Amino acid sequence: MAQAVNATRMELLNRKRRIVTARRGHKLLKEKRDGLMKSFMDIIRQAKILRKDVEETTTLIFNKYLSAISVMNPAQVESALALPKDSVEVDISIKNIMSVRVPVFEPKFTEVNKQPYSLTETSAEIDTAYILLKDNIKKLFELAQIEKTAELMSIEIEATRRRVNALEHVLIPDLETTIKYIQMKLDEMERSNLTILMKVKDMLEAQALQQ
Repeated sequence: MAQAVNATRMELLNRKRRIVTARRGHKLLKEKRDGLMKSFMDIIRQAKILRKDVEETTTLIFNKYLSAISVMNPAQVESALALPKDSVEVDISIKNIMSVRVPVFEPKFTEVNKQPYSLTETSAEIDTAYILLKDNIKKLFELAQIEKTAELMSIEIEATRRRVNALEHVLIPDLETTIKYIQMKLDEMERSNLTILMKVKDMLEAQALQQ
């Protein structure tokens, strides 16, 4: 509360310095919030496009698999899918987007079996499905990266929004009120001191006339 502070010129100067810093911080945080929102909306659009692509490719893979098993017996399908052709590892690093640390997923495929099944005994749809699946796995990692980035950015946006609101609706108005209060008290003291000085002057002049 403004009434709880000492109404001194030093305190007035201190509060004026604080409000200058608060207003500068408020401006920077608003710019950060707006920048985060713009990046966040761009990421959401990317995620929407990529998710649609992944879902469509997944449907296509499933259809290719159904086509393959429709012309192959179960034993052939099981044999063809028994051994993996590739293994996948993921390198995870961190990058900074407007002070938000977000993950970067980099999948790396390593061939473990050049041709784990007979080409003459399997449908070409199996090969097509595998190629699509391998590409789709890369997209899934990219989608996971984008969606995690969106989640982390949304958290930072909310935290920044709260800080902006606290400055705008609490700290800055409180400092403004306190500054007005201190200034008013200083003005009152100045007028009071001036009145006392004028009375003292009148008393001294009256004493001088009596002598």
